[in-house]
Amino acid sequence: MPLSEQEQRLLDEMERNLYQNDAAFVASVGGARRASARSIALGVVVALVGVVVLIVGVVVQQPLVGVLGFVVMFGGVLLAVAPPRRLSRAGVAASARRTSTGSRPATTSSAGFMDRLGERWDRRREGDER
Repeated sequence: MPLSEQEQRLLDEMERNLYQNDAAFVASVGGARRASARSIALGVVVALVGVVVLIVGVVVQQPLVGVLGFVVMFGGVLLAVAPPRRLSRAGVAASARRTSTGSRPATTSSAGFMDRLGERWDRRREGDER
């Protein structure tokens, strides 16, 4: 069932506000990041090795080997389907600097609700520590 024009405008406005006010959340959720072909191929190979180890554990009647095979197989599947983590060194350094200096962005009237709550929480914790 298609959205009405008013609902579509409201949805577009909500999306724009999300991108403007909560860019960190949008970056962490990340839209449509997909695993690379290399990680998929590596994950499939690891999963197949896990299946082989699992079967060997069953044949030689060693439950520990079977469990190890299952864990390897599960790790391979996770490796194949997990989205890549891409953190630039500059982004990590900037966040580390921001955390170590304790500086926070200035609160503006257009700041999101969660940002304002976070700011209030930080101010409360700093007040308690002194």
